[in-house]
Amino acid sequence: MEFPVYIDVGPFSIHPHLLFETLAYFIGFRVYLYTRRKEYIPFDQSIWVAVGAILGAAIGSKVLYWFEDPIKTIENWTNIIYLMEGKTIVGGLLGGLIGVETAKKLIGLKRSTGDDFVLPLIVGMCIGRIGCFLTGLDDHTYGTKTNLIFGVDFGDGVKRHPTQLYEIAYLMVIGSIALFLRKKQYVPWEGFLFQFFMISYLFFRLSIDFIKPTPHPYWIFNNIQVASILGIIYYVKVMKSKQKGRVEYAK
Repeated sequence: MEFPVYIDVGPFSIHPHLLFETLAYFIGFRVYLYTRRKEYIPFDQSIWVAVGAILGAAIGSKVLYWFEDPIKTIENWTNIIYLMEGKTIVGGLLGGLIGVETAKKLIGLKRSTGDDFVLPLIVGMCIGRIGCFLTGLDDHTYGTKTNLIFGVDFGDGVKRHPTQLYEIAYLMVIGSIALFLRKKQYVPWEGFLFQFFMISYLFFRLSIDFIKPTPHPYWIFNNIQVASILGIIYYVKVMKSKQKGRVEYAK
């Protein structure tokens, strides 16, 4: 296989990252519209929540990327191309959270909306990671060198961990668990599925980024791992608070 793997659509040859990122947004949004609990939140409010999520994710994904190599970012602070070219999923998720909460405050919505985003996010992220894998070295989402049988040569003669595929597999496991819990109605409080998803995914990123050849300027961690640790701490506190409130209510 030669990377990047361009996708032929009629007379056009489309770059995999562009194609699958576009599909991720389009299909993910369609999944959200289809699976959201229509009786739970009015359609007009759900659209504003989705807009908040998209805008927050776009900003957050860029801001966290700037912390990957802080010295380089400072040196290129006036370079618009550098500032706009990179993005991160973890930054997008955390930024999306801020965007959603901001939108909810603006429209006066007090109910939790996170559970409706779990499946759309997982579907969109899996599709997006296919594009990352097919892009190869240019995407900078591959892992470190490995001698394992499933190592992938992205074009330079070096076998590397296909961390994009690891992520897809992990997300499919999380998605299966979330579907099972939702089907069995084992959701102890509003927002539980989203909190479970975020803790699970952030823990994965905290672990998998140890085998990614990115700068680790924050002791032994990179920017993604630092953000993941902060996110895990936040959601553990949220879940403990919810569980405590549930126990006290039961009394």
